[in-house]
Amino acid sequence: MTQDHAFIGRQPILNRQQQIIGYELLFRLNKEAVSAEFSSDMQAGTNVLVNTISNMGTDWLVGSKLAFINVAESMLESNFLELLHPQRVVLEVLETTKATPELLARVKDLRQQGFGVALDDFLLTPQTAPFLEYANYIKLDIQLLGMPQVPGFSKELRKYPVLQVAEKVETKEEFRQCMEIGFDCFQGYYFAHPETLSAKVINPSYANILNLLNMLRNNAEIRDIENALKRDVALSFKLLRYINSVGFGLSCEIQSFRHAVTILGYQKLYRWLTLLLVTAGAETGSAPALLKTAVTRGRLVELLGSHFLDGQDRDNLFIVGMFSLLDVLLDMPIDRILETLILPESISDALMERSGMYGPFLELAEACEDPEMSEVPRLCEQLQITPDMLNRAHVQSLAWVEELGV
Repeated sequence: MTQDHAFIGRQPILNRQQQIIGYELLFRLNKEAVSAEFSSDMQAGTNVLVNTISNMGTDWLVGSKLAFINVAESMLESNFLELLHPQRVVLEVLETTKATPELLARVKDLRQQGFGVALDDFLLTPQTAPFLEYANYIKLDIQLLGMPQVPGFSKELRKYPVLQVAEKVETKEEFRQCMEIGFDCFQGYYFAHPETLSAKVINPSYANILNLLNMLRNNAEIRDIENALKRDVALSFKLLRYINSVGFGLSCEIQSFRHAVTILGYQKLYRWLTLLLVTAGAETGSAPALLKTAVTRGRLVELLGSHFLDGQDRDNLFIVGMFSLLDVLLDMPIDRILETLILPESISDALMERSGMYGPFLELAEACEDPEMSEVPRLCEQLQITPDMLNRAHVQSLAWVEELGV
């Protein structure tokens, strides 16, 4: 890869209700790059990078979501930032940035243009304090600071009118402590790589069940019912498990949601949903961010494979991506979950071992959720996916999930 290419990744930022308010976009200028910092000798690459973001339009920033973008001194000093949509972007000023009069004036000007400003990995010192006048967000790395020190740092910064973001929240206990401390926003592996989440009960969205019941009552097209099922990882899992139950007497593999609806029929599906409606609460279930991650991953895996596979394989790719978080959602080993479903071996191989035809596409989607994105170049090269193809798939999957209203 040359410097004319840039990889893009993302990590969600959530509020106290665990709703996604934005994404930190993570960049690598080329295959060899190990960080997202820019220096003066990388201006050409930086230009390409910003143009890449700009050319994505607003699809990747739909609704009220924000893009948090790291900017080093050379980026702040350039006029590239004016290519971006200021109301949709929060500029993360890196901790290495010196508060010179020139840079402070530049940050003030960017705020006046409408950009948000975040101070990344912030530590309050005489050198960094001048930036606080122009900041909307302060991001505290709780791993770097150490949890025992975090309450003091947070309290000290509370005199400033900024939102505090806890970065690198990795466990449920850390999230609980940060909530008690009073952080406004949260970011970290607990949400993007939620291995520690426990969700023994997984409930479909109350609204999605009602929507499907209405669609069935109105004899909606199977295609529309299939799309409605794709919005809800819990609902689709329960449907496949029900169809594959011993009592149903099914001996063939379910090839897609369309296949499942066809086998079950509208009348039985309606009866099943009515029963489910009784047991599903409007406010129960797993963290919305986790469910959203599952649906987004499903769409991303489907899009990544769409350049090479079509038809039935695309449906399978979506199931692979969405069901790849079932072990976290259900707090059960994936092999035990798969025992309750009759799925093609190619799907099971991907979910169990990240192998087979679909495995590498799932691996790539998961690698994109890692802030380091260390495996992305290797997997892209293996699958012959260019950075542009990867970025476009990212953008489209985010936009698609927002359009679904997940």
